[in-house]
Amino acid sequence: MTDVPPFAGPKGYLESLMHAGQDAMKRFDDTLASAAGLSKKASLPSGHPLSPFAVVADLQREYLKLIWRLWNGMFLQTFAGGAHSDVALARGDKRFKDEVWHELPYYDLLKQSYLLGSRQLHEFVDRAQVDDQTKMQLRFYAKQFIDAMSPSNFPATNPEVIRTAIETRAASLTEGMKNLIEDLQKGRITRVDESAFEVGRNLAITLGSVVFENELIQLIQYAPQTSEVEKTPLLIVPPCINKYYLLDLGAGNSFVEYAVAQGHQVFLISWRSAVPEIGHLTWDDYLEKGPLRALDVVLDIAGAERAHALGFCVGGTILSCAAAILAARQQQKLATITLLTTMLDFSDTGEIGLLIDEASVALREATIGKGGILPGKELAFTFGTLRANDLIWRYVVDNYLKGATPDAFDLLYWDSDSVSLPGPMYCWYTRNTYLENNIKDPGKTTQCGVPVDLSKIEVPVYLLASREDHIVPWKSAFRSKDLIGGEARFVLAASGHVAGVINPPARNKRSHWLNDDLGSDPQSWFDAAGEKPGSWWPDWDRWMRRHSGGTIPAPDRQGNARFSPLEPAPGRYVKEKTN
Repeated sequence: MTDVPPFAGPKGYLESLMHAGQDAMKRFDDTLASAAGLSKKASLPSGHPLSPFAVVADLQREYLKLIWRLWNGMFLQTFAGGAHSDVALARGDKRFKDEVWHELPYYDLLKQSYLLGSRQLHEFVDRAQVDDQTKMQLRFYAKQFIDAMSPSNFPATNPEVIRTAIETRAASLTEGMKNLIEDLQKGRITRVDESAFEVGRNLAITLGSVVFENELIQLIQYAPQTSEVEKTPLLIVPPCINKYYLLDLGAGNSFVEYAVAQGHQVFLISWRSAVPEIGHLTWDDYLEKGPLRALDVVLDIAGAERAHALGFCVGGTILSCAAAILAARQQQKLATITLLTTMLDFSDTGEIGLLIDEASVALREATIGKGGILPGKELAFTFGTLRANDLIWRYVVDNYLKGATPDAFDLLYWDSDSVSLPGPMYCWYTRNTYLENNIKDPGKTTQCGVPVDLSKIEVPVYLLASREDHIVPWKSAFRSKDLIGGEARFVLAASGHVAGVINPPARNKRSHWLNDDLGSDPQSWFDAAGEKPGSWWPDWDRWMRRHSGGTIPAPDRQGNARFSPLEPAPGRYVKEKTN
């Protein structure tokens, strides 16, 4: 989702990784110069609000004062038994957790100097007299540079790395080099013990059958676990930029398993990762060959007139557009819509929107807009930069510098199982969502031959957002209630984009907020909302039953005469690996 060149084998991977900080600083400089209305080689006039003479000089004086205090405090601590004040770490920052960073003056000074310099760079950005969008871009690129340049990322300045090398007689460095070579061959960072998981063995194991497939999707029908099932079937549309099994991680941690156990007739789309023969597919193809075709098959197999539909993230955006197309065609095939952490109004996209601009989209359109593939590794790397300390640099240190083996964690295994996209589809999506925000405006886009107007969707909608979501800001998800014409229920889950959604009731973790009054702005809604302990899943199930058509005896087999089972779930498509 950036204009980073495609990965060119191991060399391209290594360069993308090792030059992340320098690239971020270059983007920072370019954005700063652009905001100042200058070319890259021009110098800032002394009277300009971004001038080093106007801003940087003040910050330098302040920085020198703080450095002097830091050095003086270090001297008192070391030789006179005094104490010095620490620069506060951000909440959740674990880079300097080792006691050596605090107990040995050299490492303490190194850490404090780095944190102080980081704070000064952030303050420089905050003082820049630029528009809000440019300031957000400056903050993002400054953070990328700061994260990359941390002393914890380099073997000579990380005491844990040095101690581990001594204790293992350099075996940790040898293992780290092996890990690096393996990742160079993979073209990505290994963040999980991949030998611990296998799709179909301990992931995506809810029983079912593939009952339909085309070049883009496989449609799974899950076997019932109750004697009676809801008459109105449920179609789940996962995001097409990830494998579907986030919603079916394993026994006791599966939304699909839960929905089936509650008596829902569950069908699910498994998107195929793009390969050369489908590199020409467009956004319209994803709608027609995806939810629109799947919905017809679901209704045929279930013998129903309408179906519930649930979309997650990009799957929710695709589902909403498909529902608007059905409305334009005057086809009443939906009973309800559930949107999980989904954006329809892209006015505020959070940090990810900062990576998409006219230049990057135009570059993609020129290279793969008429046909080609956006590799899944690039998407994964881009999303990783949003939380670089947690998803990139932590593993550089642990895997390559300390020679450690990553833990077994199902969510990280899923996150590493990337999916590629056809170029034409990706280009249409980024231009009409993040760049131009066209989907929210009635009739501004024509999809599948009809003007799309989300307000024409007149079925009840269940909206879920996650409070700490860094991909879909919850206040952006809240605005969907004003775009879709049907009765809305909004629920806010605790935690982030994934953990807020995948929260089985049996674990009794986290919480969610409820408020039936949707007539206010997001913050006022939250201020008046009541916090409820535990998962939001039971609330969704109760809401679904209020909009269902009763129960029928559970079918004794999957499929029907027209759509016979093709293979057991999870099917072939989800097992395919991207290059």
